[in-house]
Amino acid sequence: MNQLEQLKQYTTVVADTGDFQAIQAYAPRDATTNPSLILKAVQKPEYLPLLEKAVKDTAGKSIDETIDHLLIAFGLEILKVIPGRVSTETDARLSFDTAGTIAKGRQLIAMYETAGIPRDRILIKIASTWEGIRAAEVLEKEGIRCNMTLLFCLAQAIACAEAGAQLISPFVGRIYDWYKNKTGQEIFGADDPGVLSVKKIYTYYRKFGYNTEVMGASFRNTSQILELAGCDLLTISPDLLQKLSDSTSNVTQKLSKELAASSDLEKVSMNEKTFRLDLNEDAMATEKLSEGIRAFCADTVKLEKMIAAMR
Repeated sequence: MNQLEQLKQYTTVVADTGDFQAIQAYAPRDATTNPSLILKAVQKPEYLPLLEKAVKDTAGKSIDETIDHLLIAFGLEILKVIPGRVSTETDARLSFDTAGTIAKGRQLIAMYETAGIPRDRILIKIASTWEGIRAAEVLEKEGIRCNMTLLFCLAQAIACAEAGAQLISPFVGRIYDWYKNKTGQEIFGADDPGVLSVKKIYTYYRKFGYNTEVMGASFRNTSQILELAGCDLLTISPDLLQKLSDSTSNVTQKLSKELAASSDLEKVSMNEKTFRLDLNEDAMATEKLSEGIRAFCADTVKLEKMIAAMR
């Protein structure tokens, strides 16, 4: 078997792309999108018709409504080629707005349900700010499953689990980027700081019996992916899926509930004060969370400008 086939024995593989034509080749169970991936996709000729249709169908309505229609259009196309769930992101500008995030999550789910898609096939992506986590807590109680994104540290992960979030997406590659930029060194394999962060989160969840799924995300190389074999899910870009498909090197399971049980990690009770202090004490997590929100906001604005120019 190639590495991708071997990896699937231990971990649910998810495609990290808005390019639904590329998804079919790798047979992932789920797929994830974000504002940057959607912006990238609509700049390709084969996906421009989706944007044109969204603009036409929302004539006379706000640009915000056009973007929602576009996100749903991509989600519906992706759901045609995967058996599982698609993640659709809320507007990053709502990252510090609990009520706004709740309203947007409800709205996106309603649009999917109007299109005949049950809510158990949708994950609403929300930034792992304190406000975003509180929004997820409300949505989860309504049966709206959430994917907590832009997650860089254990404090965020604990808060998400205690709020009952369905799934978290710790960003392996962006953690790696931060340490590489700070030290000037490239750290591969088991010592990769992004890998270590996800292993710690996974271990904490499994040791203390949380049901929240852990989905490693934002990979820079296949080494990071293979070091997390056994994680609940891994969301992987098409180019790295191809590299895994091209290799037949051995893949071994690195994470398991059994290994987690023997950990010496201690349980932490997370409240707002502890969350904000722990996050503030972690320079990497603080910087990458802010940077990620800014980047997603900027790409949403670029998409708005594209739509405005088409009207």
